[in-house]
Amino acid sequence: MKLAILFGGNSYEHEISIVSAVVLKKVINTDLTFIFCDEKRRFYLIPSEKMNSKTFSGGAYQKEKELFLRQKAFYHKSLWSEKNLDLDCVINLIHGRDGEDGKIASLLEFFDIKFIGPRVEASVLSFNKEFTKLYAQSVGVKTLDYQMLRKSQKQDFTAHFPCILKPARLGSSIGISIAKNEKELDYAKDVGFEFDTDILVEDFKSNIKEYNLAGCMIKDEFIFSIIEEPKKKEFLDFEQKYLSFSGHNELIEADLSEELKQKLKDNFAKIYNPLFKGALIRCDFFILDNEVYLNEINPNPGSLANYLFKDFNKIIEQLALSIESEKKIKITYEFLHSINGQKGKL
Repeated sequence: MKLAILFGGNSYEHEISIVSAVVLKKVINTDLTFIFCDEKRRFYLIPSEKMNSKTFSGGAYQKEKELFLRQKAFYHKSLWSEKNLDLDCVINLIHGRDGEDGKIASLLEFFDIKFIGPRVEASVLSFNKEFTKLYAQSVGVKTLDYQMLRKSQKQDFTAHFPCILKPARLGSSIGISIAKNEKELDYAKDVGFEFDTDILVEDFKSNIKEYNLAGCMIKDEFIFSIIEEPKKKEFLDFEQKYLSFSGHNELIEADLSEELKQKLKDNFAKIYNPLFKGALIRCDFFILDNEVYLNEINPNPGSLANYLFKDFNKIIEQLALSIESEKKIKITYEFLHSINGQKGKL
């Protein structure tokens, strides 16, 4: 199977996406092509042997073949004509804006390119933390109580300390702060509004447990990863969340009762089906007083959470094979023909 990894993007998480792609190069044992989207949203074909940090940090990628999109394929110019990349499926590995907000999904769907990743509707609902809360509640999944701060609005806001502030449309723990008093709250708001116009605020619960579960659906059957309990300090910061995933050793599944494991899987299934079909996602859950709460949805998790699966290669190939093409609409122009056949032509 010929797979392409699409990574980069105009996003605060651009460099994280590069790290993810380099990690997957070492993990996926199949014919891989690497498509890099730079900050100007230009696509480049990166040779496998040049998949390293220097290629991108120094701008050397610009010497590689630039790609453009046509129906059903990425193309590049050859000596006398154009040549398409012979691909079976593209993996959307762009984190944050572009990759998880629906832009790339729209682009690939428009050009009829088969891809692994969230579709447009799933992207919209999972990219915005407020929308994620509303979606989760609509499918019967609990979330923690929250308030929203809007940069454009002056509003009465009563904080319950300690509280945690999260930019509404950012991942990777970027811009997240914990405030324990009014002074820290003012600083946390300034930090959050540097990244986003909306901030989600929750009470910070130090006794809460966090668990990660990844998975996908293949031919109407759920494939679940092991359940991970991240080792963390107060909250999972940027370094813990992303800069360490490339060095995972074999993980030991979280020590949970079978009842709680099943609760996590049931809640994952409610979130996933049918909205996220075609994607491999990771849901981060909280457990408090034996109840499960959704923290966030990672529609394109770091390195696709490969380290949580025992046979990641097989899952990716099966998922790629299971993705159905979008139903085509046949345009016949019968209505316009009928008008032209009458006296009053358009």
